[in-house]
Formats: sequence, C-alpha cells, structure tokens
Amino acid sequence: MIDRYTRPEMGAIWSAQNKFEIWKQIEVLACEAQAELGVIPTEEVVQIRARAAFEVERIDEIERTTNHDVIAFLTNMAEHIGESSKWVHYGMTSSDLGDTALCYQMTQAQDIIIDDVRRLGRICKRRALEFKDTLCVGRTHGIHAEPMTFGMKFGSWAWALKRAEQRLLATRQYSCAWGAISGAVGSYSNIDPFVEQYVCEKLGLTPDPLSTQVIARDRHAHALAVLATVAATAESIALEIRALQKSDTLEAEEPFAVGQKGSSAMPHKRNPITAERVCGLARVVKANAQVGFDDVALWHERDISHSSAERVVLADSYIATDYLLSKLEWILDGLVTYPANMLANLDRTRGLIYSSRVLLALVDHGMLREEAYTVVQRNAMKVWDDLQQARPGLSYREQLEADPEAAALLPAAELDAIFDPWAFLARVGVLFERLEGLEF
Repeated sequence: MIDRYTRPEMGAIWSAQNKFEIWKQIEVLACEAQAELGVIPTEEVVQIRARAAFEVERIDEIERTTNHDVIAFLTNMAEHIGESSKWVHYGMTSSDLGDTALCYQMTQAQDIIIDDVRRLGRICKRRALEFKDTLCVGRTHGIHAEPMTFGMKFGSWAWALKRAEQRLLATRQYSCAWGAISGAVGSYSNIDPFVEQYVCEKLGLTPDPLSTQVIARDRHAHALAVLATVAATAESIALEIRALQKSDTLEAEEPFAVGQKGSSAMPHKRNPITAERVCGLARVVKANAQVGFDDVALWHERDISHSSAERVVLADSYIATDYLLSKLEWILDGLVTYPANMLANLDRTRGLIYSSRVLLALVDHGMLREEAYTVVQRNAMKVWDDLQQARPGLSYREQLEADPEAAALLPAAELDAIFDPWAFLARVGVLFERLEGLEF
C-alpha cells in the first residue's frame, strides 16, 4: 500500500524489518526447543540467541544472488552467529518459518483492526444516544418513507460494528493464530513436533493439526473475506454520509477543516472527499478478498503461486482497512448535523409520509384494505403530481379533507394524531434501550 494510505503502526507490522525480526525470533525459539530435546548443545543456543541479528539491506543483497529470501536471511544470520549457525533452521523448511511468521503478523494486524472497530463502535453508540430524539425522514429506495430519528442511523451502524468486532475476534482465533513447523511435507520427518509446540506457545499461536508444507490458505482467505466485510460496512456508512451531504439534502456533512479547499475551480464547494476515500479504498479491500480465495487451491502439498499474491493483498488489505476505519472515525466523531434541514426535509413531500397511518385509520373505521388503499393512493398521487411540477397545491392532509370519502371517516382531531410524526415512534425507545447495553 502506498504511504499516503499507511498509518505508522500498521505499516510497521508489514515492514521487512518486522518480518525478519519475527523470523529471527522463530529461529531462536526453535533452537531453544531443540536444546530442550538434547538435539542442540545448550551452550550453542546461548551463542545463537546472543549473536542473532540481521540487516534488511544485506538480506536484499544476498537474495539478488540466491533468488531465495529465506536462504538470504539465514545466510545473513550466519554472518553474525558464526559456527553455531549450523543449528539454525535445523530440520525446518522455508514455509515453517514464513507461514508461521505470516500468521503472527496477521494476529498483530488483526489486533489493530479490532481496536479500530471498537473505537468506531463507541463513537456510534454515543452519537446514537445524542440524536435519539432528533427527527428526520427515513428513506427506502431513496424515496421518503416514514419519520425516524437520526440516532437510529448511528445505532444501526453501532450494531454493524459490533458484528464486525465479533467476526474479527473469531477470525483472529480460527484463521490467523496458527503456526506450523513440521518439515518438507508436514510429516515431521526431520523435526520433533515438540519444536512446533514450543515455538507456537511462545508466540501465542496454535499448531496446525495437519499442515502439508504450508498452512492451508482457506484461513487466509477467510481473514481477507472478513476484512472485506468490515470494509463493506465502513463503505455503507460513508455512502450514507455522502448522500446526506448532497446539496439537495444537507442533513449532515463530514468535517471541513480550517484552511481546507473544496475545489480548484469552485471555491464554494465542501465536498465529502474523505467519505469518498473510504468508499474507494473499500473497493480495494473487497477486490483483494478474491485473491485470497484464488490462493486456496495449490498443487499437491505445496506450490508458491499464493506467495507473491498474498505478499500484496494481505498487507494492503490490513493497511487499507486500518486507514479507512481511522478516516471514518474522524468523520463520525466530528459529523456536522443540521436538524433544521432534517425537519424541512421531513415536511418536503407535504405530508405524504403519513400515508401508512391514513391507510390503517380507514381500515380501523371499517373500510376494506383495498378500498382504503385506493382512497389513500389517489389523494397521494394528486399531491405527488403537484410536487413533480413544482406547483403550490394542497398538502396531503388538505387533500384528504377535500375528499368526501376520506373526510367522512377522519375528523380533524383524528387527522391531528395521524399527522404527528412522533406517532410513528411510540415504540422506538426499545431500540435505544437495547443500544444502552451494547459494549465495545
């Protein structure tokens, strides 16, 4: 991932320095385990631990000749360790080192994403309760539907993020935190299973119960799929912010910093560029998940067709997800809201949003549902036609009062109750009671 979208902590996890540091740790731990088994003399392990070191630049230099990154790393380590280096990587194969380290990197990265989601979830819960009594119009298919509260939007996002947190936690355990040090085809031909158990325990990983030469990539595919789901959730939130920021709607907008410029040509513009960036990077993360699925199928016990691809998509997906979640956190924590515009939009269709309550009231008065629907719709369409043509016209209530069939059953007092937006929300309190118990 390019530096523009890389936060330092996450970027450091996917750096060559961190990867080789984990490789060094695994090799030293494996030597310790071999010493406990009596395979390696204890004094040799003391030397290995004391002298183990590497330089990324030197590894790169050696790899240009060897065309093998693990051999280049081991050669560089041997330059520091000396004679005792003969015991490093004893009985192991390249994937024992690379796959175990990669899974450990994934757990490091997963922890950051989990923290990101939790922070975002706490913001959404707080702002949901902040706006629980702020009226706005709900929209289905992009069309005004019924009244709701703005807090419900934040509340739905909070629950989506809770689901994301649960998926991420499960994925950390079942798809990320694995290790394998089992030799060339996973048969422990030249290494005792104790070494694998020892190394994994020290790293907080679980030994793969049966690896071939590699840790099966269905785990990695699942991790990428969950990241894609998290990114899709973030995208859905950002897309809603973008829709609410349209000039024709303007119920909310992302923060606009002091000194920020919206357009090189149009100085009046305040564009939702950060929300758009979230949506754009989500596309990258979602697309990368497909590569993870393609990496699952390998020839026999192992090939390396997955290796080059996952070096890109794993790092990029974690880095991009971390970045877009941080941007979404900034947006939602500082989201600017316009309750007056929400109320204006609520009334924009001249009362058409109360049609469902009119329908039910007519049914309550004994009218058949189909007959009632006809009365409700014909009056609604008259108002709708006026709106379409930008004609002054009657409100929906006034239209009903002018309709003899509707007016005969719906007196003024009942219309007052029908056209009260809060009448839709008599039971909405239960949503916020549930939200109160949500913990991140």
